[in-house]
Amino acid sequence: MSIQSDLDNAGSKEQALIQNRFFKTGKGHYGEGDLFIGIRVPEQRLIASTYKDLSLKEIEELLKNPIHEYRLTALLILINQFKKHPKEVYEFYMKNLKYVNNWDLVDASAPKITGAYLFDKDKTILSKLAKSSNLWEKRVAIVSTYYFIQKNHFTATFKIAELLLSDKHDLIHKAIGWMLREVGKKDQHQLEAFLQKNYNKLPRTTLRYAIERFDEKKRKQYLNNTFTSQHVITSS
Repeated sequence: MSIQSDLDNAGSKEQALIQNRFFKTGKGHYGEGDLFIGIRVPEQRLIASTYKDLSLKEIEELLKNPIHEYRLTALLILINQFKKHPKEVYEFYMKNLKYVNNWDLVDASAPKITGAYLFDKDKTILSKLAKSSNLWEKRVAIVSTYYFIQKNHFTATFKIAELLLSDKHDLIHKAIGWMLREVGKKDQHQLEAFLQKNYNKLPRTTLRYAIERFDEKKRKQYLNNTFTSQHVITSS
């Protein structure tokens, strides 16, 4: 048996049809050309744990496969290996970043690899990714900061969010809003300082995501642009 055969055997045609619709694989959509064989994520996690010691060469073969579940399983294995070999896994991940090419692949891996590795290091690479013309590299840039947020560090999130505020893609608007909402769970004052500073540049979707946990009155104030500016400490 091999990991490829285990993945193939776990597939379901019915589930594949559902995933093809859910991940917008039609012509002109963000997931155009992505292929699914219909494996649920819990099953992929189980298979990934079985092959947790797979070599980087074998992982690279999975990552380069057009089948979505192959790539996600490869990333799940990488996440497990990161704990023991952070530098090696991070460098491998960045070298093969073009294969991390759908939102769930980014969201599952970027915080736990890029975010975790860069937490106490120079983060210039995130600004570079944010300025990329590639949708998924830009999403990696902002979603990687989720790791920093969990450690109560918000500066990088705000910096990358500002770089991406003029982006036109809905998946970037949602990702920024998601990260801002996570900041708000930790420190609503700092989130509001950012919102008030950047209100006129915020995509509507981003704003809605960011204020999702506010009370109804305050949500309406932001949505209607009737909030009152406050003095808020913005350092983190």
